[in-house]
Amino acid sequence: MSGTETKAAGRPRSAEKDAAILRAALELLASQGYTRMSLSQVATAAQVSKSTIHLRWKTKADLLTAALAAARMTDAPSPGGDLRTDLVNILKDFAATIERVNGMALIGTCLAEETHTPELLALLRERTVLPRRALLRDALEQAQQAGHLRQDADLEAAVSALLGPFYADYMAGRGGHPRWAEEAVDLVLAGIHVDH
Repeated sequence: MSGTETKAAGRPRSAEKDAAILRAALELLASQGYTRMSLSQVATAAQVSKSTIHLRWKTKADLLTAALAAARMTDAPSPGGDLRTDLVNILKDFAATIERVNGMALIGTCLAEETHTPELLALLRERTVLPRRALLRDALEQAQQAGHLRQDADLEAAVSALLGPFYADYMAGRGGHPRWAEEAVDLVLAGIHVDH
């Protein structure tokens, strides 16, 4: 049998197995922490073999950040044309995602592992943090180009100011404050909006 025939005889990847593995990885990271969790535990929880995981992801860090990336914006809101509404929707989706995947525990784990496993935090940034920031920045840039925001506005600082209240409220014990997104958007836009 030729190499081509052998490859063709292999079974295609199962989307259900992929989803089970990614879900198990997130649950174990949140409950066990990065150091204590193992690919064997993920395999058991997902009811797959360890080799099934290795066929898909090379390292534990790669698996976990793929899991975070898959969960991060499954229903990311489409832009509607109104800047305030778009920013609020992006922030609410961000908060819902963090809650769905026990994100604060996951972020804490990645930060705690920075010294020993720096690639985990790097992949977290690349696959989850930066894409979310890009959504906010794109909305702000479009409004700036349309003349609605000051041309000298620092949009990266604005993005940080939009996301910052979520983390600050969580650390202060105010997590789940119902109007945090609207209040953050109004505060930021008040500082960079063009008055007509």
